Amino acid sequence: MFKALLNSAVCRMSAPLIASALLLGAAPAMAEGDAAAGKAKAAACAGCHGTDGKALIPEYPNLAGQHASYIAKQLQNYQSGERANAIMAGMSAALSEQDIEDISAYYSSLPPVTGIANEENLELGQNIYRGGITAAGIPACSGCHGAAGNGNPAATWPALAGQNANYTTLQLQHFRSKDRANDPNAMMRSIAERLTDAEIQALANYIQGLY
Repeated sequence: MFKALLNSAVCRMSAPLIASALLLGAAPAMAEGDAAAGKAKAAACAGCHGTDGKALIPEYPNLAGQHASYIAKQLQNYQSGERANAIMAGMSAALSEQDIEDISAYYSSLPPVTGIANEENLELGQNIYRGGITAAGIPACSGCHGAAGNGNPAATWPALAGQNANYTTLQLQHFRSKDRANDPNAMMRSIAERLTDAEIQALANYIQGLY
């Protein structure tokens, strides 16, 4: 039933988000990565993200099935310091452009992770994800990330379906506090700053069960 509801959802995007998407344009072209080479290069990543791209602890992201363009952007941002994280800064420091492309291709080639949402705040999370919060000027998450959470690789907007709720909660909180600021045109910061803790937790829960 949950899947049927998702498949029937209409993907909506507010005028501000459409304008932002037009300003962003297409993502820079990347050389094609080698997934087989990336598997070997990603061995050091397995301690946190698992050999199958499923994170070993819920505060870390699942990478399996994530868009290669998004993973590559995050690794580049860690290298440059645009996205601050002491562990990832160290892990990415010595990666070449080809290493980044290969690792990104590898994780993108893996089957996506599926998760289970709790019933407690599922309805609130679903309502926000699919319809936004009109009174607070918050658009539907599905406008950028898709009704089924598949994201948009051309715009480097990540797939969200099945992502760990703890990780999603932390990232929305980081966007809200501006501790994370590598979102184009501050799109996520402007949205997260209007979300309460309860709304963030509900969204994260809904996303974990999305497929």
